[in-house]
Order: sequence, then structure tokens, then C-alpha cells
Amino acid sequence: MQAALQFPPLSPELFSISLFGFEFALRWYALAYIVGLLVGWRLAVLVVNRPHLWPNETPPMTARQIEDLLTWVILGVILGGRLGFVLFYQPSYYFAHPAEIPMIWQGGMSFHGGLLGVIVATWAFCIKYSAPKLQTADMMALATPVGLLLGRLSNFINAELWGRPTDLPWGVIFPGAQAQDCGQAIGELCARHPSQLYEATMEGLLLGLVILVLVRRGQLKKPGTLAGTFFAGYGIGRFIVEFFRQPDLQFVSPGNPLGLAWHMDGYGLTMGQFLNLPMIFGGLVLIYWAQKRT
Repeated sequence: MQAALQFPPLSPELFSISLFGFEFALRWYALAYIVGLLVGWRLAVLVVNRPHLWPNETPPMTARQIEDLLTWVILGVILGGRLGFVLFYQPSYYFAHPAEIPMIWQGGMSFHGGLLGVIVATWAFCIKYSAPKLQTADMMALATPVGLLLGRLSNFINAELWGRPTDLPWGVIFPGAQAQDCGQAIGELCARHPSQLYEATMEGLLLGLVILVLVRRGQLKKPGTLAGTFFAGYGIGRFIVEFFRQPDLQFVSPGNPLGLAWHMDGYGLTMGQFLNLPMIFGGLVLIYWAQKRT
């Protein structure tokens, strides 16, 4: 076996306590959601408190309204993320076990489902409070990458969503990773791409820095530019990382255009790549439209 890195002794739980016979635990994944939402909220407040950044020096909403929007976004993330995982990845299992659909503490959240949930929640909020939708979307695009960064780091800590087998020197031997698809016998060590860290870098750190640069260059005055950059940037980053990430159990093939079949012997695009194609196309169109319109 080539040189590889052993997975560090990290626990998915930050701490746990027993109280009145019940076990309570704070997991890194839950902490990533909490911190990501709070930091995103503060970034949104930061830009709305600077009217000169916006068209006609008019932010899309007040700092107080952002607090209300945060509640809507949390509901969109949780409901959309869970339903997206159920419908996109394991529909047959959850339709046979519907009582397990609300059990989000057992894991299973979809980014694309969460994104759709946030879009619906934000759209409804904008209608209710007469907030400009494109400018609100730009504000959300600025606030989101930090949550993606923290979420992917927590995926690494949880030793989940690992990458494909590799013999590169930075390959990581994750606990619980099966060795059959490495061409090795069960029980032998199998190094894999730390694809969670690739995603944290591309979808979180790099994308967040690009959006911050656009804010500094006055692109908030061109509604839709930041939102389009987020959609296209995330889509491209995730599409690339899918070449190194262990594929989901669904593949897209000519006879299976939605990739919902439960098998590992498909070919073509992974489910993650298929779901990102409309994000890339839509993001690029939105950027073009925002620049041309302005």
C-alpha cells in the first residue's frame, strides 16, 4: 500500500451529558449549522448597514427584518434538506419506512434540497414583506459559503462522504470505509481522497472569497450578480469534486435520467453532478443577465 494518512482520533460529538436519564450530545455537524447561520446572519447585517453598497443606496431590508428572515431560512434548510435527501437519494427506503423521515438526528440531509427549501422560504418572505428578490438573493449568496465551509469540515470530522480510493500521499484511511472497491481484501487498509476537504476549499473558502471580492468591487449594485456567482461557483466546484468523491448509490444513465435507481453498476453522471448542471447553467445566465441589464 502507498503512503497514506491515518484518520485522526476525532469524535463526531463535541460533548455529551446525561440528564434525568436522557443523553444529550452536541455534534460537530449541528454546531456547523448553528455557527454557519449565525455568521451568515452577521454578514447580512453588515452589508445592509452600508447603504452605499446597494442600488440607489437602498438595502433590500432592515437589520431587524434579517432576524425574521433567519427563522424562515432555518425552516427551509431543515425541511428542504431532509425532504431532498428522502426524495433524491433514498425514496424507496423512506417510502417503506415513513416514520423515519423526521429522524434527522440519524443523518441524511441534501444540500440541493436545503437550497430549494431556502429559495422557497426566502421567496415567500420577500413577497410577504415586499423585499426586492434579486437583492435579497445576493445578500444570501454572501452569507452562505461560510456555512458550506463549516458543514464540509464537520463531514470530515464525522468520517462520512469520503472520496474514491487513491494512492496519493494525502489519501486518508477513514474508519469504516470498505476496501472491496480498492481492489483489496476486506479488512485491509484503504486510502481515499479527503473529498470533504476539497469541497470545503472550493465551495466554502474559494467561493466565499470570490463573492467578497465582488462585494468590494461594487457588484451588489448589479442585482443578481452575486446570486449567479454562487449558483455557478458552487455547481462547478461540486461537479469537479464528484470525480474524487465516492459516488452516491444513484447514477444517471440513458435509461435512468433521474438517477433514482438503487444500484452501483450505473454509468455516466453521478447524482451530485446531475443536480448541479442546472445550477451552473442558471448561474451563468443570471450573471450575464445582471451585467447586461445594468
